[in-house]
Amino acid sequence: MISDDSLVSFAQKLIRQSSFSGEEGAVVELIVEEMQRLGFDRVWVDEIGNAVGMIIGDHPGPTLLMDGHCDTVGIAPGSVWTHDPFGAEIVGDMLYGRGAADMKGAIAAMVHGTAIVDRGHLAGQVAVSASVMEENLEGAALQPVIETMQPNFVVIGEATDLNLNRGGRGRAEIHLETIGRPAHSSSPQLGRNAVLDMMKVIGAIGHIPIRTDPLLGEAVMVLTDIISEPYPAYSVIPSRCRVTYDRRVLLDETPERILDVITSLPELAGIDLHARIAEGQHQTYTGAVLRGTKFLHAWALEENHPFVKTCIYGLHRAGLQPMMGTYRFCTNAAYSAGVAKIPTVGFGPGREEDAHVVNERLDLRSLVAAEQGYRSIIEATLECPKG
Repeated sequence: MISDDSLVSFAQKLIRQSSFSGEEGAVVELIVEEMQRLGFDRVWVDEIGNAVGMIIGDHPGPTLLMDGHCDTVGIAPGSVWTHDPFGAEIVGDMLYGRGAADMKGAIAAMVHGTAIVDRGHLAGQVAVSASVMEENLEGAALQPVIETMQPNFVVIGEATDLNLNRGGRGRAEIHLETIGRPAHSSSPQLGRNAVLDMMKVIGAIGHIPIRTDPLLGEAVMVLTDIISEPYPAYSVIPSRCRVTYDRRVLLDETPERILDVITSLPELAGIDLHARIAEGQHQTYTGAVLRGTKFLHAWALEENHPFVKTCIYGLHRAGLQPMMGTYRFCTNAAYSAGVAKIPTVGFGPGREEDAHVVNERLDLRSLVAAEQGYRSIIEATLECPKG
């Protein structure tokens, strides 16, 4: 039996190694070393840079994939931490540091929880992936892992406060651009101010009714930046203005439908408005390039889906009493469930609201419970048939 001290020590080691998106190489090495130390049957790093380890049961059966991303967001300029972001300090029952909740604690629990399963009782195989670049483009790095492993089931380790999530909102990054006509600012009537046009667009968008899903919640749409050209505009009426909206996506929504709601607003007639979903392109630490449209699908499983029921059964065997829930933020499940249509659930230590914050932290009791929870999910999913 692997001790709790070993689990906590590994989580601390991961936190102490910074791994901003695109800079995960060193933390991937730590994860590979730990998997090898714990006796995983196969361990490798793919061309994208994801670390993958496998435990192979003694009997044939399905494949279960456990995924956690090993990249983190940065440290916001001007933010003041009272705990070293990379110190992995323990105060009382709390472990502090960037990535503690999102989601190096979960990766540590997944690796250790998988390592302690009894192969003799497994019908199938379980893989743990520590995927990269999730903070930039959810699901893009998980895609090659899924294409290689062809899993029958997926568990996403993002924070659920030890509850079981059976769905999650997707995300769309929307770019809107207005085109005006430049003129000298001393004679503004000769031009058309693209910023003023964009102000009308922003105002009209603010009156669009917000869709709501009874399971996933609201389709939030938030303005995140605004840029005008030329900038600085010395005595020039701006001829271009671009804004970005973060839109949370619900089930069955499409890029076309989301954009059409905006461009068909009657009050925007006469404005030269262009709308598109952003394209993402990010280079991983191995030099590989991830590309994809920044439209990430929402997903959901029925409450009585067999995989959901199996996971609940496993968590009950681990002594946990999970409630059903959904993710409000977007996760790698946007690919595994939203695109690949693989039965997917979320289970992890920590709370959603502890992600990306100053003095990010994780309750160590939650970390230890997650290790046992992952083990029990694996055993319940891949349990040998009786007889």
